[in-house]
Amino acid sequence: MKFTNDEIRSSMLLYAVTDRMWLKPGQTLVNVCQEVLEGGATFLQIREKDLDASAFEQEAQALKALCARYRVPFVVNDSVEIALDIDADGVHVGQSDIQGRDIRAMIGPDKILGISAGTVQEAVAAQQAGADYIGVGAVFNTSTKQDATSLSMEQLKDICASVSIPVVGIGGINASNLLELSGSGVDGVAVVSAIFAASNPKAATARLLELSRKMVAHG
Repeated sequence: MKFTNDEIRSSMLLYAVTDRMWLKPGQTLVNVCQEVLEGGATFLQIREKDLDASAFEQEAQALKALCARYRVPFVVNDSVEIALDIDADGVHVGQSDIQGRDIRAMIGPDKILGISAGTVQEAVAAQQAGADYIGVGAVFNTSTKQDATSLSMEQLKDICASVSIPVVGIGGINASNLLELSGSGVDGVAVVSAIFAASNPKAATARLLELSRKMVAHG
């Protein structure tokens, strides 16, 4: 599935990143992601650090099919090989992954390439490496990445102003602090626990989408 630049920008609004550690007994990642998509998530990334390659690929294949039904972009975290094997919509990589590797050449011109950045220099490098969007964080303190320090509002604004591609904020974002990003220039938010740890992921997603729309509308 090919997504236009405008579709990619609008899909940043509420970017869900999976984390199976929050699954409750009887739940599967696919079931919860279906609830999340029904709740209005606009983008989905599979990020499962504790799965072996075979199990990861199986989950990714199932989630790709699910996202296609909702016409929501689906990317694989880190593994370019798995993203290509299952023909995912794209891949999301970190700064270390673009050192000495031309990820854009590996995945071709039509796949979505997301790259993480925490500084203006990294954001510019990501854009030059062919990124379609940048994940910037951590915007707040986060339990997902213990070593991540949070950015100031000024740093976030500077990063957004330094590139022409969409920027999604990530790190510690939830319903109580999301609107603090109003005016930063981000095109949306990426969330993990605010969705996957919620007692009702579908309702949590719908609430976060409403808040993200409001945040983006405020510039």
